[in-house]
Amino acid sequence: MIKWGIIGLGNMGQKFASAIKETSNSKIISIASLDKNKIKNFKDNYDLNKVTVYNNYDEIIKDKNVNAIYIATLNNTHFELIKKCSENNKNILCEKPFTLNYDEGREVYDYITKNGIIFYEGFAYRSHPQTKIIQDIVQNNELGEIKNIQSSFGFKINKIKPDSRLFNKKLGGGAILDVGCYPLSILNLFYKDPDSYKFLNTKGNLTHTNVDDYAEAEIEINKKIRCQIKVSFKENYQNKTIIEGQKGKLIIYSPWLPEKQTNLEISQGSSYYKKIVNSDLSLYANQIEKVSDNFEKNKKDDKFLVNIQSSLAIMKNMSIWSKLIKK
Repeated sequence: MIKWGIIGLGNMGQKFASAIKETSNSKIISIASLDKNKIKNFKDNYDLNKVTVYNNYDEIIKDKNVNAIYIATLNNTHFELIKKCSENNKNILCEKPFTLNYDEGREVYDYITKNGIIFYEGFAYRSHPQTKIIQDIVQNNELGEIKNIQSSFGFKINKIKPDSRLFNKKLGGGAILDVGCYPLSILNLFYKDPDSYKFLNTKGNLTHTNVDDYAEAEIEINKKIRCQIKVSFKENYQNKTIIEGQKGKLIIYSPWLPEKQTNLEISQGSSYYKKIVNSDLSLYANQIEKVSDNFEKNKKDDKFLVNIQSSLAIMKNMSIWSKLIKK
């Protein structure tokens, strides 16, 4: 049984507390927030009267009863929190993006590897049964040699609020940092070497707060696979992923937030079929169960999770993408 501490009691902290009730190998024993009102409401809403409460982050990280920390704070705080957790021998599940840029990512990587910590980044879709089905379809050569991947994540925000975490540069705002990691992570699922990625074309737009609210990129992988990815705060995209090979095509209709039942469409020539995927657990419960199982087994690598090596590879390409649209 993994005894979790939660740092940050906002939206993602709430999702975690709700989902962990479905799991059989995890429980929350401690929570931390800088806001006392949030602590009270969180305890009441999720029936956590017996948990240990901290009004600062250092004490929960030093709590010897806590096995693992879930970091659900704002993006700009992750860097220091990951380092402190590493120094205090706490395994980590951290919301994405795990840092604000590649340089920070490399420093965090060194901390984690030096201290022997197990780290996973919060791409919950990776733990959903749908991801294994997708991998099986590709690896069983149902599509043939992969030639093209298209992937997007976009939603419309009607008004730019400079103090919002999405539009504030100091808080780690911007579409690439917030959701660009998703299409890049689906590429990383199959092609992990960031040096095999070549950015052919990029474009984007910067707001008056100096963060991107829209970005596109065309990427070539291994000199043969063309990929088109795009993200946006300006438009509601279909948010699907299409993988095309010499023999067929796979459409993932709900790549990022799959429900307990989701479907895939596989076409080969003029014929196609739909594959229904069922999950016993909800999206975030799948992730918590999987991560806790790996923590118990001291398992640092898992193809259905994003570990520190994959996080760093994804961040490297996010940083390249971000720099290119600013040229």
